[in-house]
Amino acid sequence: MKLTALALFVCTAGFALAQQTPPTSTAPAVKSEILAKSTSSWDGTPYQSYPSGQPEVTVVKITIPAHTTLKWHTHPMPNAGYILSGELTVEKKDGTKKHFVAGEVVTETVNSIHRGITGDEPVVLIVFYPGTPGMPISQTASAQ
Repeated sequence: MKLTALALFVCTAGFALAQQTPPTSTAPAVKSEILAKSTSSWDGTPYQSYPSGQPEVTVVKITIPAHTTLKWHTHPMPNAGYILSGELTVEKKDGTKKHFVAGEVVTETVNSIHRGITGDEPVVLIVFYPGTPGMPISQTASAQ
């Protein structure tokens, strides 16, 4: 019985020591970088609120061909897109525009008619839409 207790003590002490010993690998440290933190859309319009109800987050990877002008549209909720590659100009119906390049974040407008226009290369972006079940992420709008 004493041998079993001694073996258990040695194993437990060895495990505790192993847990306290720093790893010998040279793995790089995890890094975190805030890419966007905003209370307003790209045009400076303050966000009012998120939709009420059961939350549903939709994440979409969108690829838009070069030299494409998207249809006029709106979004019913605040959302943000990270541009992986290409260049995108976002334009509102009133003519307000902003140009974005790879590595930048577009904090989208809410209930404001706008469209995207790509440059000489396709645009690939990841967009995060925090809505509710059944809520559309985008709605086509009239350009009148």
